[in-house]
Amino acid sequence: MCGRSKGGEQVNYYDRLNDYFPEQEMKDRDQLSDLIKEKDFYFKDETEDYVLMYAEFSSFLFVDYILVDERARGKGVGSKVIEKLKNKGKTILLEVEPIDKQDEDTKKRIQFYERNGFVKADRIKYQREDDDGNQFDMIIYYWTPVELTQEEVMDKMAKACEEIHNFRTKKYYGRVLADPDEVLELKEPAVQS
Repeated sequence: MCGRSKGGEQVNYYDRLNDYFPEQEMKDRDQLSDLIKEKDFYFKDETEDYVLMYAEFSSFLFVDYILVDERARGKGVGSKVIEKLKNKGKTILLEVEPIDKQDEDTKKRIQFYERNGFVKADRIKYQREDDDGNQFDMIIYYWTPVELTQEEVMDKMAKACEEIHNFRTKKYYGRVLADPDEVLELKEPAVQS
């Protein structure tokens, strides 16, 4: 285990993620464990400085979680992790919560991805629902070594929803969490004047 120490005890990857990410974004511990064990396209990369959970498909990567340890932030660790993914030569997709003025980290995360060449999929509306039935928005960001339309980005995100977010969701949550037909919507392009 490569978890960081907390008062002498090891902290595993799930606890590290769970301490940082909003509750509605966290997957069930067993769901994540089963994804890692059973899906040959889903990976966990963990060091003392970061935790990275991602899926590698034939034409793209989906970053499920990336967490840089608080003591390692601002030292280029996150950019090195992103660079390692970029070196695979595939499109990279990830989700980011919208900026919340009450949470400075939301702005910092978006700035980090933009500094690392990610672009907001501004035509894709992505809205999920938490366990209490409350809707919440997420923003899709992507980096790509080739030209992609937002339709193609949405198709890749739909695959990530089906293969990752919806993996055994009926078992763990009693419902489908991210039906692509319900959570993703492609908006018309803005009219140029």
